[in-house]
Amino acid sequence: MARFKRKSCITLIALVLLILAITVFLSELISRDSPFSSPADIKGFPKPESRENRNKKPEEIKMSSAAQSDKDAELEVTLRKFPPPNYYLHAFYYTWYGNPKIDGKYIHWDHPQLPHWDVKVAQGYPQGRHSPPDDIGANFYPALGVYSSRDPSVIEAHMQQLRTAAIGVIAVSWYPPNMKDDNGDSTDDIVPLLFEVAHKYHIKVAFHIEPYKGRDEVNMFTNVKYIIEKYGEHPAFFKYLTNTGKLLPLFYVYDSYLLNSEQWAKLLKHTETNSIRDTPYDAIFIALLVEEKDKRDILTAGFDGVYTYFATNGFSYGSTQRNWASIKAFCEDNNLMFIPSVGPGYIDTSIRPWNFQNTRNRINGKYYETSLSAALEARPDFISITSFNEWHEGTQIEMAIPKTSQTVYLDYLPNKPSIYLEITRKWAAIFGGERRKWQE
Repeated sequence: MARFKRKSCITLIALVLLILAITVFLSELISRDSPFSSPADIKGFPKPESRENRNKKPEEIKMSSAAQSDKDAELEVTLRKFPPPNYYLHAFYYTWYGNPKIDGKYIHWDHPQLPHWDVKVAQGYPQGRHSPPDDIGANFYPALGVYSSRDPSVIEAHMQQLRTAAIGVIAVSWYPPNMKDDNGDSTDDIVPLLFEVAHKYHIKVAFHIEPYKGRDEVNMFTNVKYIIEKYGEHPAFFKYLTNTGKLLPLFYVYDSYLLNSEQWAKLLKHTETNSIRDTPYDAIFIALLVEEKDKRDILTAGFDGVYTYFATNGFSYGSTQRNWASIKAFCEDNNLMFIPSVGPGYIDTSIRPWNFQNTRNRINGKYYETSLSAALEARPDFISITSFNEWHEGTQIEMAIPKTSQTVYLDYLPNKPSIYLEITRKWAAIFGGERRKWQE
């Protein structure tokens, strides 16, 4: 009997040990497969390997991590060299350039010489296309050469120039997918790369919506929706905190006057059935102010503000600097934003050889500084710069170099290629200081 009890006890102990072992094994198995926890969630446990590292040798993983750390450290050193970006300073940016190496052909650098609308006048001027790389559709020659807007190294160089100038926001010229300007190709597919590189340099991206074919209030809603759904959550997407406490994107609308105020109101007025207001796609919409009468139309249409775009002082009512004080007063009275546009000069005779009357000499930077000073006197909400790289109209602040060829080019001499970036940087700091005073 005693022997039976001893055997029963040993059997029971063995059974308990077996159950305990099975329990430990199952709990270990569950902890590995559970979606609610992982070793990486517990302090002291290393994170699981990434898929791309799983098949690498330890020394390869170390080299890859070291290379990334070196890149990050190098970027931090580069960023520390730049002044802080001023997000109240916006520059119009163009992505329509191409070359054979990247795009298989020249795009925009071979811009045609446009005829005058008067046939008799047109007969007195040359016509035909430019022939890059020595003969381009611009009066200045870029330091980066006849580049492609798709080239990642070019975008990188542009972001560095923009940060040198303390510009915080680029307003990228934009056409809907599969649409383009008269002389280029579709550029919407360049925008994702632009966002990634801009983010790296702490630059924000806004959209400058061009007058694409068939633009109306209905497809404007569709296209704004497309932009916000695609880029709205990207950290480089520019948003502005309004007086009403809403954080909203900002859209510049070029040639907004081409659509009448009644049509715009259907999109922009709160009272309209198909309005974009109070939807997830609401935004700040800035109209182009050209003529004085446009002020009332812009107000009736439901826009949130005005900009003047043209770099030629006196070309339009809106671009005439002596009018900026009264435009600002009108905007203040009607709760509109005022965004004057300044530029370093203007010359487009490489593509409009008859348009010499609108040329504005840069005067070694004095024209630009006078424009910036006039903009500041108006106490604007933002200042926009026409342009970072609109080479056809000679409004670029991008670096240019002297060029010797059969085509005669202007240059920035006796100043450095970076002179207009440096002037912008100086006034970005002044603007920042003035804004702080206005808020006191």
